[in-house]
Amino acid sequence: MKSARNPSLSRIEARRAGNVLIVAIVIMPLCILSLIKARYCAAPFAKPQALAGAETISKSEEAAITEDEDEEETTAIAREIVAEKAAIVSQEPICSRTSNRSVVCEAEGDVRLQGRLQTVFLPPSLTEREWKSKPYCRKQNNSATMKHIKEWTLKPFPGGGPPPECTVNHSVPALVFSLGGFTGNHFHDFTDVLVPLFISAYRFRGEVQFVVADNQDWWVTKFALIFRQLSDYEIIDADIEEEGAVHCFPRVILGLSYHTVFGIDPARTPTGYSMVDFKAMLRKAYGLERSAAAAAAADDRRKPRLLIIARNKTRVFLNMQGMRDMAARLGFDVRVAEPHKGTNVSDFARLVNSADVMMGVHGAGLANMVFLPDGAVMIQVVPFGGLDWLARETFGDPAPAMRIEYLEYYIEADESTIGEEYRADDPVIKDRYGVHKRGWNEISRIYLENQNVRPHLGRLRNTLLEALKRLPNGRHARG
Repeated sequence: MKSARNPSLSRIEARRAGNVLIVAIVIMPLCILSLIKARYCAAPFAKPQALAGAETISKSEEAAITEDEDEEETTAIAREIVAEKAAIVSQEPICSRTSNRSVVCEAEGDVRLQGRLQTVFLPPSLTEREWKSKPYCRKQNNSATMKHIKEWTLKPFPGGGPPPECTVNHSVPALVFSLGGFTGNHFHDFTDVLVPLFISAYRFRGEVQFVVADNQDWWVTKFALIFRQLSDYEIIDADIEEEGAVHCFPRVILGLSYHTVFGIDPARTPTGYSMVDFKAMLRKAYGLERSAAAAAAADDRRKPRLLIIARNKTRVFLNMQGMRDMAARLGFDVRVAEPHKGTNVSDFARLVNSADVMMGVHGAGLANMVFLPDGAVMIQVVPFGGLDWLARETFGDPAPAMRIEYLEYYIEADESTIGEEYRADDPVIKDRYGVHKRGWNEISRIYLENQNVRPHLGRLRNTLLEALKRLPNGRHARG
């Protein structure tokens, strides 16, 4: 015999079932939204915060389902759940990886910076946790570079007390970056600092305050004219700030945005600016006259200028005089120059800007291609050793975005001192890519640090003839 069911119990159970259904309906779309957020919007630095928030929400949901409350109370709890989840979903990470080499931290509000302590204080409304980052574009190279870069901390105001008192107030954003790492090498000066600095600062049209960490005064002096194009304010040297100095900003950006080797992706800049704009900025900074290589005319008696970038320690041209004589017979006005650490950038930029063709062995000196006029030709002499990938990445791929015609001349074993030092069956000559498997240090030691070159003048002549054809309207050799 079936027992009679208590009508009051049925009503309670029905109400409970209704409450559970209401909460489930509210939570289901939020769970779906959270999954989408985790899949497409996750930031590597935000995981601890997101996990903590998820744990709190889970407890709230359990309480809402298990407690026997009336319909109005259940609905109120559901609204609280919605509000709490929405707050977590809308909170953006302070630091995020912008490329394989760069992490940028950004916050807007009542920002207080203590440079001597490498610390940025933020209102609790912006973050409830600490963030740490090293503001230099070389994240994938920790052992060689990043260990020498000071780490900065972004954290909320001290709990239970007032924030650090401002000693200096600023009305423009702060852009914090390091001059440690590989600065001092001309190629890395551009690809690790100057190009990323342009990417990060150009949009502000001078209304941005540079805060420099790991400062090198000589380096700032060397590129002072570029700094003046990008910021209307004197640089703050974080390393020599008084310990109690607190700079207050409406916004802080810690770290520079990096796109690609020696290049800018216009699609990732706020207004589509590119390496063409970077070169235009350099022309303005150094007063360069030529924006484009001169087109040849029928009665043009001006000789096309060939600038040969020389080296005196490694990857030296051993037959420089023969190269000069051969190029002169083709009708070139030949100049030879050797840039070094103490070279005056303004003077060298004007020399490069006067050239129609620039040629040199792979090395930092070729970074001066940024000063070439549009339509000029650059010839990279690639040392022996299977270094085509390195040549392409550093100078070949960036050239078109700079509106530069690009050519390569590959050194063979009989044009290199390596061919004199090693037997023909030695792996250094016979199995170059096997040597590459030993790592970068071996590649550099064998093929870059211990090689000089002697190009075949006949083969090199053909490359120079091609360069003449690539110039605007084409030029013809005289002999």
